[in-house]
Amino acid sequence: MREPFQNEPFTDFNVTDHINDFQEALRKVELELGREYMLKIGADRIETIQKRKSINPSNVKQIVGIVSQADTNFAHKAVLAAAAAFEDWKKVAPPARARVLYKAAALLRRRKHEFSAWLVYEAGKSWAEADGDTAEAIDFLEFYGREMERLSERQPLVPLTGEDNELVYIPLGVGVIIPPWNFPLAILAGMTMAAVVAGNTVVLKPASATAVIAAKFIELLEAAGLPDGVVNFLPGAGSEVGDFLVEHPLTRFICFTGSREIGLRINEKASISQQDQRWIKRIVAEMGGKDTIIVDEDADLDLAADAITASAFGYAGQKCSACSRAVVHELVYEEVIEKVVERTKQLKLGKANEQSTDVGPVIDERAYMSILKYIEVGRSEGVIVHGGIIGDSSGYFIEPTIVRDVAPYARISQEEIFGPVLAFIKADNFDAALDIANNTEYGLTGAVISRNRSRLEQAREQFHVGNLYLNRKCTGALVGVHPFGGFNMSGTDSKAGGRDYLLLFTQAKVVSERF
Repeated sequence: MREPFQNEPFTDFNVTDHINDFQEALRKVELELGREYMLKIGADRIETIQKRKSINPSNVKQIVGIVSQADTNFAHKAVLAAAAAFEDWKKVAPPARARVLYKAAALLRRRKHEFSAWLVYEAGKSWAEADGDTAEAIDFLEFYGREMERLSERQPLVPLTGEDNELVYIPLGVGVIIPPWNFPLAILAGMTMAAVVAGNTVVLKPASATAVIAAKFIELLEAAGLPDGVVNFLPGAGSEVGDFLVEHPLTRFICFTGSREIGLRINEKASISQQDQRWIKRIVAEMGGKDTIIVDEDADLDLAADAITASAFGYAGQKCSACSRAVVHELVYEEVIEKVVERTKQLKLGKANEQSTDVGPVIDERAYMSILKYIEVGRSEGVIVHGGIIGDSSGYFIEPTIVRDVAPYARISQEEIFGPVLAFIKADNFDAALDIANNTEYGLTGAVISRNRSRLEQAREQFHVGNLYLNRKCTGALVGVHPFGGFNMSGTDSKAGGRDYLLLFTQAKVVSERF
């Protein structure tokens, strides 16, 4: 019997040995930059004519890797390979499937700094953010392995004299996994291996910006002994293969994390039954947020400022859980702004591979230009009290930007920016603050900083988000501790990292025998 699940510890980068080890990993990975990566369909590695360069967002002249790109022909072959592999994989006992995840977790733990270094170079993550991403990937592997073993046990049913009744969870079939670029190891590993440990086979279409990290994870799964065809690696443009995979009649489910627009498109496409399709396709979707931290009049203002700063500017605000709105009671509004600005000024904007960097680059040119446009919108909708400018032109650097005196329904109060831009909104009272917090189409995360018990309890009931945090930041969900997923246009409230998640990749079958 395995030991109970525990979260993977984060690396303490105040320890000299840890610093040296991480620097060595960065040097090792740097020697591997620029290599080529192929598709993997079944047992075959396939190089294609069409390729895409993956760029280091801290240094746009540096190529992280060159990745072959699939077309619809290869997408079809990948689905067929997954369908063929499913016939064997579904028969593998759940504990044996779980052991593949445990082996992958052990391998990843041994190569933790190496994978984090890839996250630094390709995703632009600071040391701490990269380390957290890798730790979360390990957590997903360990947690979902145990969860599948739990679900494979005899499930409790009300007894009936003279009958033997059994409920079992069986896999769905072939799935399409479409992970995001912002957690290109953790979320990719979690989505992919949750489906796999439940007995499904998948086509993995990684985010284009972080496809090299995905390729490295595929290599890890091979080393862990995962059979060919269970996970098929299919990098390619969403415009080229995305709709094809979603609409394929053999696709049983789609697991997606990304923008609201693409999530809704997937949901729409998947709802249309194709010729020879024998099921209603299941959608598991996480689609973003417009997350709010409320600060009450009697709050610990230093705690509030710490929580807002960390939630808004960690990984340059490129988290669906990031605080993009601070709604502050009018009596403490000025003081909270002052404290957040003071803390933000201490953050160092710089290249992700430098240990001293707090805020690294945004992911690519498209994000860079979009965020800068939103900053210009912010100039017309409020007053910029910090930032609003770009950093070193060698990468996609944008200063953490704070805009005060923003109206609750302004564009930067409502639209997901996905960058280091924070809007401050003044509230007349706590009821008004809750109304503002709930006024977007999203409902992912939120936080309330208050010493008032009745108001905290009011927020428990009335703050309509999937993950609500009281007297702490609104980012940093831990696997098993904070099952993650949101309401409304934030998605299907999948509760990743929770006890319900694997049920999304299974179907329950009841067998009754009368004696």
